[in-house]
Amino acid sequence: MTNSNKRVVVTGASSGIGRATAVALANEGWKVVALARREERLRDLVAELGADACEPIVCDVTDDASVQGAVERILAGGQVKALINCAGGAIGQDRIAQCNVEDWRKMYDINVLGTLRITQKLLPALEVAPGGGTVVVISSVAGIEAYEGGAGYCAAKSAERVFAQTLRFEEVGKPLRVIDVSPGMVATEEFSLNRFHGDQAKADAVYAGVPNPLTAEDIAECIRWALDQPDTVDVDSLVVRPRAQASAQRVYHR
Repeated sequence: MTNSNKRVVVTGASSGIGRATAVALANEGWKVVALARREERLRDLVAELGADACEPIVCDVTDDASVQGAVERILAGGQVKALINCAGGAIGQDRIAQCNVEDWRKMYDINVLGTLRITQKLLPALEVAPGGGTVVVISSVAGIEAYEGGAGYCAAKSAERVFAQTLRFEEVGKPLRVIDVSPGMVATEEFSLNRFHGDQAKADAVYAGVPNPLTAEDIAECIRWALDQPDTVDVDSLVVRPRAQASAQRVYHR
């Protein structure tokens, strides 16, 4: 049964970790406000979870007006207990000497500024949530260690991790938790496909021979667990990799 006091906003809810998180939290009784650009995917999510458990809002986190409109609808619908920033992604894997500046701009806009836009506007509501609110940022192990061809994505995810850490410092003493979840290799339907501009062969090659890469559901379970801790317990940083991945440069292949 949905708990009206457990209302959570999930960005990037149309696919991957965002969608899996929306499903996991709805199944735990959270009222999910699902944000994404693709309306048809949001309709599918509502059809799966039910209108009582999932409220869809079309929102592009890279657009100020879109975010403002979404926030107004969110606040009009009641209190907010948590915000899960899942919207993000990688574009390209070119070396610095050949990289596309526009790809970097897009990655920074969705990963960093997108997280800033929605978090900043929902902070006042989260700070007055009963028992305290929570902001979760889904960054990446790419924000911890660099790798060849990943400078743009690594820089964006590093900035996102620093955003979470700084927000934690700034909000200490207030009833707000800030949680950074840094996933390693996660096999989802779109992440690598988007990174390689729709090249399915290149996307599949990323995971070839790697036994049991993480799934979106694995990360969703980590998010659910972190949220489920007492309001006074803040899981500051959670780094999650598949067993086969010791680092960005050390991955076991069969």
